[in-house]
This record gives sequence, structure tokens and C-alpha cells, in this order.
Amino acid sequence: MLAVLYDVHGNLPALDAVLAEAHAAGATRWLLGGDYALFGAWPKETVVRLSELRGATWIRGNGERWANAPAEAPAPVRPAARWCAAQLGDAAVARLAALPAQAVIDGIRCCHGSPLSDVTGLLPEAAPGEAALLSEVHEPLLIAGHTHLPLTRAAAGREDLRLLNPGSVGMPFDGDPRAAFALVDGDGAIQLRRVAYDHHAAAAAVRERLGGSGGDGAAAIADLVARRIEQARIDPV
Repeated sequence: MLAVLYDVHGNLPALDAVLAEAHAAGATRWLLGGDYALFGAWPKETVVRLSELRGATWIRGNGERWANAPAEAPAPVRPAARWCAAQLGDAAVARLAALPAQAVIDGIRCCHGSPLSDVTGLLPEAAPGEAALLSEVHEPLLIAGHTHLPLTRAAAGREDLRLLNPGSVGMPFDGDPRAAFALVDGDGAIQLRRVAYDHHAAAAAVRERLGGSGGDGAAAIADLVARRIEQARIDPV
């Protein structure tokens, strides 16, 4: 059983809940799809926990790029990227940034956002231009994340290609604050799974640790991230 974990975002309590659920379901291998540390209250601890998993395939997300080169991130995100990098340390930042952007395991193609960009993701309903993003995918299943919106469906105009986004472990955007992940069995059957954890405490920790770190803009981005964890929405009110 392959457990698919994307977009943990330094949310250690959410990750621990997912790992317990996945182990109980019989997971023996792990696909780790990027954005491991950035924005959460426990960046270093999260990467350490993931590093303990045996049989794991790692790929890089935009979060790993931004922690390594904060100037590449959107301006409001840079304080969080700098703080995350300081927590991880130079060696871990460099190691994560050097991860491959894509992988193929068991005939499944895996990327962070889409095959052409780690910041262009796939949505629950096909959007214009989706076919172009997927034109060079020849495997029967593509796993991608980044949008924090779980989905499993056929690709636009492609009967030969299924898409899976497991949703986000640490910061879902579909209105359900429970941690999201997926399981893929040996026959290719997919399960989208959710598991509850104390997301309010995780949000409070972001405000305390990231927001209390000082630096320009840290408090503002910490409050935004905390509200997203609380509300499970990308457009908090």
C-alpha cells in the first residue's frame, strides 16, 4: 500500500495523525510530494519525522525552492521562507532544494503542481489549458498537489490518464480542516482519506512561533496561515 502525502507545510500534529492512520491502513511505502516545512510551526520537526519513513520517495515543491532562495518567493511570503530556512539549517535546506521535481514509481508519474510547473496546479474541475499541462504525461496515473484540493478524476480529453490530488496534510483548502492524504493499493485503487487532529492548536502555534519570530511581515503571514488552517480555505474571511 502506497501512502500519498503532499503539502504538510510544517504541521507536525497533522502529519502525526496522518502517519498513524496510514500505518493502521497497511501503508508500507510513501510518496512525499513536496512543501514539507514552509509556513508551519514545526518545520524542522516535520522534516525529521518524514525522514524516519522507510520506503519513501521524495520530490521537491515550491516551498523547498523558496526556503532555499527566499528572493524567488512572492514578497509577502519571504519572511516565512527566511524563518523556515533558519529553523531547518543550511544543510537541510540545500538537501530539500536538490530533490527531483518529478518521479515515476510503479508506472505512476508524480510531481508537485503539474508536470510543467510546481506552482501551477490541477483543480477538481478541469480548467482551460489543462490538456497542455499534461501533454507529455504518458503514464496512466498522475499524482500532483499544490492546490490543497483533493481530487480523483480523468484528465481533460484523456481517457487514458487519471489524476489524483490527495489534498493537503497540513493546510486543506476545501473547507474541511481535517488532514488529507491518499492511499493507492497494488491494483491502482485510490482512497482519499481524512483524519481529524487539533487544527486550532496548530493554528495557535503558527501565530506564536512564526508570528513571534520578529522580522518584517512575519506576524502578518503567520496570521494568514493560521486562519487558513482554522478555516480550511484559501480566502479566509
